[in-house]
Amino acid sequence: MKIRKELWFGLSFMVIVVVLAGVVLLRAETITQGHLGLLMLSLVVVAIMLGFPTAFTLMGMGMVFTWMAYDRDVTRTLDLMVQSAYKTMANDVLIAVPLFVFMGYLVERANLIESLFKSMHLALARLPGALAVATLVTCTIFATATGIVGAVVTLMGLLALPAMLRAGYSVPLAAGAITAGGCLGILIPPSVLLIVYGATAGVSVVQLYAGAFFPGVMLASLYVVYVIIVAKLKPQWAPPLTAEERKVDLPPLTQRLTTDPTAHALLRLLKGQRNSGVPMSHLLKQIGVAALPALIFAAVMIPSYEAVTTVQAEAVYEIEEIGASRSSASDSGGLAEPPAEESGGLAEPPSESGGLAEPPADPDIPAESGTLQAPPDASGDADKTATEPPALDAANADSAATETATVQPAPTWWWVFFAVLGSLVTLFYLFLSFARLEIFKMLLASFFPLMLLILSVLGSIVLGLATPTEAAAMGALGGMLLAAAYRRLNMSVLKESVYLTAKTSAMVCWLFVGSAIFSAAFALLGGQALVEQWVLSMNLTRIEFLVMAQVIIFLLGWPLEWTEIIVIFMPIFIPLLAHFDVDPLFFGLLVALNLQTAFLSPPVAMAAFYLKGVSPPHVTLNQIFLGMLPFMGIQILAIVLLYMFPAIGLWLPQLLYK
Repeated sequence: MKIRKELWFGLSFMVIVVVLAGVVLLRAETITQGHLGLLMLSLVVVAIMLGFPTAFTLMGMGMVFTWMAYDRDVTRTLDLMVQSAYKTMANDVLIAVPLFVFMGYLVERANLIESLFKSMHLALARLPGALAVATLVTCTIFATATGIVGAVVTLMGLLALPAMLRAGYSVPLAAGAITAGGCLGILIPPSVLLIVYGATAGVSVVQLYAGAFFPGVMLASLYVVYVIIVAKLKPQWAPPLTAEERKVDLPPLTQRLTTDPTAHALLRLLKGQRNSGVPMSHLLKQIGVAALPALIFAAVMIPSYEAVTTVQAEAVYEIEEIGASRSSASDSGGLAEPPAEESGGLAEPPSESGGLAEPPADPDIPAESGTLQAPPDASGDADKTATEPPALDAANADSAATETATVQPAPTWWWVFFAVLGSLVTLFYLFLSFARLEIFKMLLASFFPLMLLILSVLGSIVLGLATPTEAAAMGALGGMLLAAAYRRLNMSVLKESVYLTAKTSAMVCWLFVGSAIFSAAFALLGGQALVEQWVLSMNLTRIEFLVMAQVIIFLLGWPLEWTEIIVIFMPIFIPLLAHFDVDPLFFGLLVALNLQTAFLSPPVAMAAFYLKGVSPPHVTLNQIFLGMLPFMGIQILAIVLLYMFPAIGLWLPQLLYK
């Protein structure tokens, strides 16, 4: 069998690495198995950079070096491989991966992205850089629904890039907006990256989803702000849309009401002489669509007000007074005295023993009654009360515990949120023209179904109504219903989605198996201990450790993809977190933000190659890489903001999972 030239080159390069490592090791005073672990790590990175399959490279290297560590014992080596593979297969969290991927492929094939982009760029037409802003918003929503970077970048490259180039946009700005927006799917939940990190680091995926929500929104918002600033300062890079490009065509029946799309819609929708030729059914339909924001506002505000103002008090229990006779206590269900001496119960200590004695009893009351006496200056009624317990009310005779509900004022955040939301609804009605009503109808057909799917999946996970696996199953069903609603669900689409899901899921699961075998071999050789010893010997502070870790991950993002970084290097970093008092959840959010660079940094930068594959011939890779650089800088800024203000990522998990 003839071996290809590139394979010969790769194998020769690995031999050179082994020879150089051997020369270095021979010069060392002592060679330990930890040095072999570091050699294995180096060979794995080189092999992956040369294009060898990641999963099988990890497995192969792990098996070879495990065999060496076990003194060429094949049985123990195979046992380690089987145990590592079984540990991966028994991980319940990974069940969510194929379900979320299946949901993403179905949503992609529902062809919502075209109508979503059109409605978004019309809704945001008056903003500077409207097409680029609409591209980022569309990418954010679609990336959240699918989580598949290649699909989002490719589809937006087909839809948004030609539109921006026709409008005179700068090629780097247009390319950077598409690639940066498409990569948000690996950060914003439901993200496969977060599932893989959670399974690797032993962190709750539910808390990772809750923590990654606001950092993802922050990063997308920073992208949008950057585009608006650039469009304002450099209008030639992002020219404003012309009146013709902002024009909205009215339906024929609506044109009978008015020929001016900017006319206010509310008053003209009322039945009158000027619209007598318009069917009543059409008017009612338009009024119903226009009333939806107010109805949704009321439907959200009223139940939430009751939820935040109603406080369920703890149960209040009626307790019998001490000193009641046994018969009355047992009749009323209260507390009874301990048994008397003759029954074998606890007895009073004798007074002559020098212990504590009873206070002097009232001479009018027999001492053998054993009841507590009132103070000498108490009234006779008080004496009677002390000796005889009050009878329970008849209404409380059946239950000793009653629950009461109290009302408290609504919190400040509730008033602020609904004040802002109410202001937006008011502005919607103040400026509701027929053109804006048509744009709102377009959003109802494209934006809101996706948002409903996303919120139902994420809400059920974050609020604890479902596990990630259960929510993923619900999302897969929602994706099928969405594709069916848009008449895109057929056997061909279903077969293709299942095939791509199986392909992607197999890649992720094989990566986990390879990572488990590699990590076991690395720990067996003592490589992990050697790395920990080296890091701890540097006497780093918490800040220095975090900076060093993020710089290493940032540099690794150039030659490697996020999957290799998570499965190979996270098992090395995770054991060090406890020493530096770093929360694994917070570290995972920093890593997720940092790993955006794996798709945006050359020379790998898969997002650039996805876009280049569907872009016009005059768009070069250098222009795409140039457009990515400012967005990489924004990612670094987002990492700094998250470190300076950890509440951006930790507030929601701490609020929901105290």
